[in-house]
Amino acid sequence: MIHGGAISEATASIARDDTPGSSGKARIMLKLFATLSDYLPAGAVRNQVALTVDRGSTVATVIESLNLPPRLVHLVLVNGLFISPTARARCVLQESDALAIWPPIAGG
Repeated sequence: MIHGGAISEATASIARDDTPGSSGKARIMLKLFATLSDYLPAGAVRNQVALTVDRGSTVATVIESLNLPPRLVHLVLVNGLFISPTARARCVLQESDALAIWPPIAGG
C-alpha cells in the first residue's frame, strides 16, 4: 500500500531478509531490471530479493541506500503503480510492498 506524507530525514536501513521483521521494520520485495540488477544485494534470486527496511522508509531512501545512480533510475513502480520522480520522497513503503525499478531503455 502506498502512503504519502512527511517523514524524517532518516535513511533506510536495508538488510537481506533472513529473520522475521520487528515492529520497527517492514519486509518488502525489491526487483531491479536490466543493468540495475548489478546493484542487487547478495542473496538475490534472478532479479529480486526480499529486504527488511525501517518503517517509514520511502522509495527515495531505499534507492539512495542501494547507491543506485540517479541517471539509471527511470521507471519506478510500487505494487504495480507508477511513482513519479517528485513523489518518491513521499511514497512510504509498507509491509509486503513490491518495489520495482527499471533503467531507461534504448532500442533500435
